[in-house]
Amino acid sequence: MTGLELSRAFFDTYGMPMLKEQFPGLLPHLAAGLIGSGSECFGFDDHISQDHDFEPGFCLFLPDESIISRQDAFHLERAYARLPRSFMGMDRPLMQPVGGPRHGVLRISEFFSEKTGSEDGSLSLIQWLRTPDYALAEAVNGELFYDGPGLVTKIRANLAEYPEDVRRKKLASALLIMAQSGQYNYMRCVGHGENGAAQLAVCEFVRSCMRCIFLLNHEYMPYYKWSFRALRRLPKLALLAELLEYLITTDNETDLAREKADVIEGIAGDIIHELKAQRLTEAVCGDLERHAYSVNDSIRDAELRNLHILAGE
Repeated sequence: MTGLELSRAFFDTYGMPMLKEQFPGLLPHLAAGLIGSGSECFGFDDHISQDHDFEPGFCLFLPDESIISRQDAFHLERAYARLPRSFMGMDRPLMQPVGGPRHGVLRISEFFSEKTGSEDGSLSLIQWLRTPDYALAEAVNGELFYDGPGLVTKIRANLAEYPEDVRRKKLASALLIMAQSGQYNYMRCVGHGENGAAQLAVCEFVRSCMRCIFLLNHEYMPYYKWSFRALRRLPKLALLAELLEYLITTDNETDLAREKADVIEGIAGDIIHELKAQRLTEAVCGDLERHAYSVNDSIRDAELRNLHILAGE
């Protein structure tokens, strides 16, 4: 059973009955589900994930104090704490996880402010640009089991993907770094005998390429340790995951380096093909740098377009 399934079963068995019985007047103002930090919120959890911060529990989201007072919130916290400590062979720990609670009673405004810097998910283009991909992914992942007022659902819908101009700015940044690190600097580092620098160039290429692939799929790239797993689930360019993993798990001896350089060019070709399919570039070449500037030139918002091309990094 996955963490999401465990959470929903716990909510259905104990959470919702508790709310209906003890807080019928508050129930229409509440939302519940499992979203935020943790592999279980992405559906990436396995038996290894159960060694920490894994428990039967759920998030209970409250609106601001004008609707649900501090006293009512306190009573909800006490009721949540009294729910069974064991469920389906899993125990709820007495200690809170590092970084604060991931389950239990949470204010909607505080949750989304932590993830996005905005209490209601309303972001300017510059704020969108500066908010980390992984944080946005944590704001929209998981599943809502119940949303009485529909507020959390609405906020998550507004945050579901980058505005198009922001997507293009971030794409332009990722493409330029791919060009500099993979198409230009990798073999130069190999030629200089700088094996460590060559591997750093490969890592930069792979990281930026993965960001590019997520952006081309209109998805946020999650925290790095889940990025490959998430990439393999994407509908477009998921097959590149194997090649990207090959690039960062092999050495840079001369013959192998030439092979890796060819792989880099092949990956660049696949990315350019998708850029053209989405009509994001007007460049006609295999040089990712030219495509980066072409994508940047297509941004409609002048302020965003005129920022440094790496402002989306």
